[in-house]
Amino acid sequence: MTHPFLDLPPLTAARFAAIEDRVARLLDTRQDVVIMQGEALLPLEGAIRATAGPGTVALNVITGPYGQTFGDWLRDCGATVHDLAVPFHTAVTAEQIREAFAEHPEIDFVSLVHAEAATGNTNPVAEIGEVVREHGALFYLDAVASVGAEPVLPDAWGVDLCVIGAQKAMGGPAGVSAVSVSERAWARMAANPAAPRRSYLSLLDWKERWVDGGRKALLHAPAQLEMLALEACVERIEAEGLETVMGRHRSAAAATRAGAAALGGGLEPYVHDAAEAAPVATTLRAPAGVSAADLVARALASDPALPLAAGGGPLAKEMIRVNHYGPDATPEVVRASLAALGAALADQGATVDPEAARRAAEAAWS
Repeated sequence: MTHPFLDLPPLTAARFAAIEDRVARLLDTRQDVVIMQGEALLPLEGAIRATAGPGTVALNVITGPYGQTFGDWLRDCGATVHDLAVPFHTAVTAEQIREAFAEHPEIDFVSLVHAEAATGNTNPVAEIGEVVREHGALFYLDAVASVGAEPVLPDAWGVDLCVIGAQKAMGGPAGVSAVSVSERAWARMAANPAAPRRSYLSLLDWKERWVDGGRKALLHAPAQLEMLALEACVERIEAEGLETVMGRHRSAAAATRAGAAALGGGLEPYVHDAAEAAPVATTLRAPAGVSAADLVARALASDPALPLAAGGGPLAKEMIRVNHYGPDATPEVVRASLAALGAALADQGATVDPEAARRAAEAAWS
């Protein structure tokens, strides 16, 4: 028997390189782009372990759960870590970064999450990048959730290590991911005796055996189906236009926020300032005395396909996530999500106005 996913001809090195080039164009970068054969945690961890060591002094910005993880990896590498944590309902500011450098001028590495899909905030990377460049530190950015929903520009922002994944706003596969690497970052890795070598985490292996070799021979058998899915995903973005894709996400976020406010029943935006709210997903605070996890479960009972989720860990009691990203960044999905949340609130005795929510969402969509 045959199957369209099986018995495919091998993915050639030339095609692998061509997919990397398309991802580079998506990021508008001239840096080397390496597509790694695993979910984005692979390059996220690999980039830190390649560039950080006992001599590293890191400023680790925490605006959500991933920032906490990065701090753990940095400490595991032996780095001295200064955490800058802000409330999850807000964003970090460039001035806070500047103050951290003033207090610790020896900082030579900054780790930051662009958009936190888990908490719904987004950080001003362009402004932060200016501060980081002034102090000559290496800039590491997790743009997994933001790419496709808002601009991600490693070169313009001075980002040395920019990690992306396709499974959110890009609407692609989760099994492959990519990192753009500046010359400064490659030099830092080469000078780091603790950088992983002969390891699945190793970026230096990709540098020496793939990039420096002219991208003629792959390190190992690629994840063929995931690579083809990534190619198709980027092709779809190119056909629709990146600005159009990002526009859908901005509109979905604005419509969800406006609709939730008009719905009533005690729902409130989790991120207070709309300017700090990520376009990839909207987080809402559940009404007092109502479990967010229970409310989401009731809403999904009517339509399990809706992109609704409760917050992770302790946030499950208070946070609702509307994951309007990728193919779900549409007016129809936003309307259906608000309607389901409204029905779930009404079941618990809250007074809601679904029609007002629908009108407000439609008016906010641009």
